Amino acid sequence: MDRVAAAFWGAFFCTASLMLVLSLAAFARSHRRVALMAGLTSVVSAAFVVAYLGWLPIEGAVEARVLAHVAVAAAVSLAWMLMSTFGMLRQHAVGRRARVLLLASGAAVLAAGWLVDAGEALAMSSVLALAVGAAMLVIAMRGAARGDRAGWSAVAGLVFMLVAIAGLSWIALSRTTRWPVHAISAVSGIAYLCVIAAVLWQRYSYLIELAEVMAHGPSYDPVTRMRSHSETGQMVGEMFFRREGGASRPIGVIAVCIANLYALENLHGRAAFNHALFVCAGRLRRCVPQYVEMGRLGEDGFLLIVRNAEDARRLSQLARVVRERLARPLALSTGRDAPRLEAGATHWVAEIGIGVLSTSTQVRPAQAVATARAMAQTAWSYASRLAFFDPRLQQIAELPPQEPQAR
Repeated sequence: MDRVAAAFWGAFFCTASLMLVLSLAAFARSHRRVALMAGLTSVVSAAFVVAYLGWLPIEGAVEARVLAHVAVAAAVSLAWMLMSTFGMLRQHAVGRRARVLLLASGAAVLAAGWLVDAGEALAMSSVLALAVGAAMLVIAMRGAARGDRAGWSAVAGLVFMLVAIAGLSWIALSRTTRWPVHAISAVSGIAYLCVIAAVLWQRYSYLIELAEVMAHGPSYDPVTRMRSHSETGQMVGEMFFRREGGASRPIGVIAVCIANLYALENLHGRAAFNHALFVCAGRLRRCVPQYVEMGRLGEDGFLLIVRNAEDARRLSQLARVVRERLARPLALSTGRDAPRLEAGATHWVAEIGIGVLSTSTQVRPAQAVATARAMAQTAWSYASRLAFFDPRLQQIAELPPQEPQAR
């Protein structure tokens, strides 16, 4: 294999490795079915390519026999995973027949391959792989014509898969192919993995949002993808009243209020208001650690609750991170129609105020939230936009600047 062909296949294996790493990340978030599909797709595809490129430590008839078995196993497993990914197995009767037919075809080709020589067995297995892909392509095109959401993605993925299988079969059978065949096969394999990754990402993000909806029910806020104001009140009550062994616990309350949201709505309409709230909530979710509970606080703010917040410095550092993220400028769309959503003609910066309150579960929840909200609104007048309750002065004060860390 020359350098150009090796470079293309190197890109393919990098894509497969990245997909495997992302599947492990999804597995860590407990979305195991999505992670399993992504991981198996990347591993099986990479194993198929390694075998067909002749990188196994075997030669001759033994290699051809092994490749025949690899082709059948990869074709059956990839077809099974594709049918599951694109929802083709949801109808139990149809799914059962498809699985039986798929397994029977693979077993029949493997059995017939032992009746002929190794080269012919490899050719039969390659034909089976192409036939399975073509049959699934027909099913996917029918689904796309009926309006299935993932139909055209399935069609594109299967076309790329067929091109990759055809190119790899050519490479395995001839062993004297030039680099353009390698390039087309590798690029088709990369495109196939990208399509599958995009479909699985849609499924993954759907499951994340579904989990939030199921956890919060009707109180789930679709704009911010957080708890609504009423659900936030229930969350605060549970956090304060849940005492371990009857003892009080330190707890941190951070309120974030945005001063210029209503002015934005008056100038540019409700669509711009919702867009700004959506972006601010997304930035907040990405910068807040997992142990922090979040929710909406009225129409123009957010509330963060930190369990066992014994370290006031850590609480202050979290408030500074939130301030830096939310104070970044953003481009807003003012129209509700789809073509204008990405226009971003209006540039806007959130005028935020953040109140940081270190308290305990002995305090009434409503009092703690009201105090933190009052501090956030007071922080609008401070240069740092950060306020806390100074126990020495017994009043709201500006949070002092961060102390330099000792070396």
